[in-house]
Amino acid sequence: MATDQIRYDVLARDALRGVLRRVLMDAAEQGLPGEHHFFITFLSKAEGVKISPRLLAQHPEEMTIILQHQFWDLTVAEDRFEVGLSFGGVPERLVVPFNAIKSFFDPSVQFGLQFETAETEAAAADTPPGAPSPQVLAVPDAPALPVAAETEDKPKPSEGAEVVRLDRFRKK
Repeated sequence: MATDQIRYDVLARDALRGVLRRVLMDAAEQGLPGEHHFFITFLSKAEGVKISPRLLAQHPEEMTIILQHQFWDLTVAEDRFEVGLSFGGVPERLVVPFNAIKSFFDPSVQFGLQFETAETEAAAADTPPGAPSPQVLAVPDAPALPVAAETEDKPKPSEGAEVVRLDRFRKK
């Protein structure tokens, strides 16, 4: 197998992160149009992530935030975004580098992206040349849901994943 000296995987990943950056920039400038809202899952201990010790204690590995009705001061830089959100009535400011993001999902149009994280990328860099590396995937129907979400139907022990209806998160 030939060695990919162009690194198409890196180019594709960066292009898709550019899509995420552009969507967040538009939301910061113009707000969220129509019914659009975003589920963003990121590694809470990744380099450059800034969250309060309280949130880190509650989400020591990864955290999913929802940008919909109540967020403020969304700013987007080349390598990260910052946003104000309220958790349990306590306002917090989060800083999330794009390379810490695991997934992005807009349930209003069933569009999602799944990313390699910096940790996965570092592991892929140690892979022998020519070996397949993890890819960035566009996933139209696999939302990243909050860890605390409960399902109406409990999964059977033999089932691996838990399915949660997005309607449970919509305002009624």
